[in-house]
Amino acid sequence: MYRYTEFDRAFVHARAAQYRDQLERHLAGELAEEDFRPLRLQNGWYIQRYAPMLRIAVPYGEISSAQLRVLARIAREFDQPDPELLRRAQAQQLALGEVPVPGGTPVASRLKFGYGHFTTRTNVQFNWIPLVRSADVMDLLASVNMHGIQTSGNCVRNITADALAGIAPDEIADPRPFCEILRQWSTLHPEFSFLPRKFKIAINGAREDRAALGWYDIGLQLHRNEAGELGFRVQVGGGMGRTPIIGAVVREFLPWDQLLNYVEAVIRAYNRYGRRDNLWKARIKILVKAEGQHYIDAVEEEFARIVAGGAAHTITQAEFDRVAACFEAPSVRPLLKDLRLHEIVRADAEADPAYDRWLQRNVHAHRDPSVRAVTLSFKRLGQAPGDANAQQLEAAAELADRFSSGEARVTHEQNLLLPWVHHDDLPELWAAARKLGLARPNIGLLTDMIACPGGDFCSLANARSLPIAEAITQRYQDLDEEHDLGEIDLNISGCINSCGHHHAGHIGILGVDKDGREWYQVTVGGADGSGPSGRASPGKVLGPSFSAAEVPLVVEALLDTYRRERIVADGRLETFIATVRRIGVEPFKAAANAVRLAEKEIA
Repeated sequence: MYRYTEFDRAFVHARAAQYRDQLERHLAGELAEEDFRPLRLQNGWYIQRYAPMLRIAVPYGEISSAQLRVLARIAREFDQPDPELLRRAQAQQLALGEVPVPGGTPVASRLKFGYGHFTTRTNVQFNWIPLVRSADVMDLLASVNMHGIQTSGNCVRNITADALAGIAPDEIADPRPFCEILRQWSTLHPEFSFLPRKFKIAINGAREDRAALGWYDIGLQLHRNEAGELGFRVQVGGGMGRTPIIGAVVREFLPWDQLLNYVEAVIRAYNRYGRRDNLWKARIKILVKAEGQHYIDAVEEEFARIVAGGAAHTITQAEFDRVAACFEAPSVRPLLKDLRLHEIVRADAEADPAYDRWLQRNVHAHRDPSVRAVTLSFKRLGQAPGDANAQQLEAAAELADRFSSGEARVTHEQNLLLPWVHHDDLPELWAAARKLGLARPNIGLLTDMIACPGGDFCSLANARSLPIAEAITQRYQDLDEEHDLGEIDLNISGCINSCGHHHAGHIGILGVDKDGREWYQVTVGGADGSGPSGRASPGKVLGPSFSAAEVPLVVEALLDTYRRERIVADGRLETFIATVRRIGVEPFKAAANAVRLAEKEIA
């Protein structure tokens, strides 16, 4: 993983010291809230429904065991509300009323603390850290080269990539050096610190798009042209929110050394022409949709001016080599020659269906035949998707040290991936992860769902996500049934801001406010572009919204429709998304509406 330089370390420590000074002046009454607010936001500190929320950057998902242990310490020692704050929060939640989901966790007990939360953009969030202790947390993060810089605000946010970056067998080129070059260039960039709205960039280096490029403000796909030269296919203007749009391809091939110059042109044109009069129309996707070719022409003209002016940000081979050298792969021992060991592994898989399923679902191919990448599942009953308590964070750090050379990756799906697991260590890792409850073989399946914290924590949410996620997880605990259903992306957002990426779910659930009550809009046919979906697409709404009690029944009806309509193609059962694309949404809409009619008759 990336080895931080002395400059990196000094920069992060200086930023933490700067924040401490700002906080102390604010607490002393010398810095008003309106002046302090943008300063704390630039360091990842929000004020949410009940308490401050910290968002910590994990650039392109890479995280070390030392960093995981610091996150565990923050969870245990700092993510702790005082009793009076917790009492008030529970009272407010009770006043909102229970979300009537059969068998759900009572609302007051869902306000858990001492947890980190993995997000869809490979950040980590904490929900209960008192503001007066926030500078201590920043110092602690800086001790392991972590921070919250530009995880908020109208600037270039945390840059993301494929969780298998640098290790995938289908990789064309490693995207991480380019991610890091972009990160260094964009951090505190004076021209792009006050954009019309937040700005998100993703890079994918593999043939399969596992970075959801179409859904980003800028999506960059590494590929080679007919001459074998390396460059990028550039998409601009993707995004979710109120207007879900797949980014438009504005350049089929951009030479790799022109990356910064072209990104600068894209953002500069957006900064110049993007709307600032309407929060909901300020994202670059609205500009690209409204202006089309005119915007692309403006980018190309700006790019030409930058290049003609000397192209100060052209990436030299020496600079690329400097950054790439900071990504050091661990030494890996060769596979044992004794084939009996592999026969034992195969025998174990045949004897234990759960282990065999874990090998199929959670263990991934690696560019090095001696090594596998293994996903630790943080999706289990009784715990919100993506949550990890202090004990689990420490346990993950221990597993990373024992089995993955001290490295892990935060994934888009809110799990952790161990990228350097030796093939011969799989049985031992399986046993250790299973004991910790991190080995559920559900990766890519229904219960490997994405969910934002929703109304239980977020002040922007219209409805609560977590009880819906829990009810669906509770219903689908039978692994045989889950494996029969196959690969399904189920994503849940508590509001139109789409932090749960519901638009990209094969089944998407969106919390909406109707007459002061919590309702849920359901979509089908969305995709992020990875796996069996093949291409990114926004889901289609299945009519009016549903009550919380109806949502699990609607999901069940959609899956029953899929079972009934799916066919065998090329010797394999058709996936959910393939069935939706083949027969359209009408059969699924009819099934969902039948649930509504049945519930009305019962009422």
